[in-house]
Amino acid sequence: MVEVQLDAEHDYPQGLLIAFSACTTVLVAVHLFALMISTCILPNIEAVSNVHNLNSVKESPHERMHRHIELAWAFSTVIGTLLFLAEVVLLCWVKFLPLKKKTDSTPQSNSSTITSGQAAAIASTSIMVPFGLIFIVFAVHFYRSLVSHKTDRQFQELNELAEFARLQDQLDHRGDTVTSAVTNFA
Repeated sequence: MVEVQLDAEHDYPQGLLIAFSACTTVLVAVHLFALMISTCILPNIEAVSNVHNLNSVKESPHERMHRHIELAWAFSTVIGTLLFLAEVVLLCWVKFLPLKKKTDSTPQSNSSTITSGQAAAIASTSIMVPFGLIFIVFAVHFYRSLVSHKTDRQFQELNELAEFARLQDQLDHRGDTVTSAVTNFA
């Protein structure tokens, strides 16, 4: 967490302060939710891993709460990281915006140029936006790869089950042909 000491003499834009406050609050809430889920689920996973009964694995809460675990992962890694990137940008704006130029200049030229604080905030935003985009592209690519692998694996398992069913059907009918051959010779 970051402790922010605001400059009492600077008139901050209301939207900036609201965005910073909301981003900080949601960032903490998202990580606390993920922490709560992982804290509640971890003892069950450890308990089930010590039992070698397949029925207990099916009855375990971590199997029933699979969607909650994935949601906590998505919140903590994807949303939490994006919120953290946004938090850094907003923090730079809140901290650097009050900085003024040290040079004495006329008010006309001062209105057309940016202050050193604004330049620093723009620089941090310019750096973080590409990193945010790269992160989003990587996260989408990684998630699609995981889903593709899982789908391929499920398809392979279905094909194996179909092959087992076909072989079982052949075995069942082979017994019928042996029985009919024996009755024909008798």
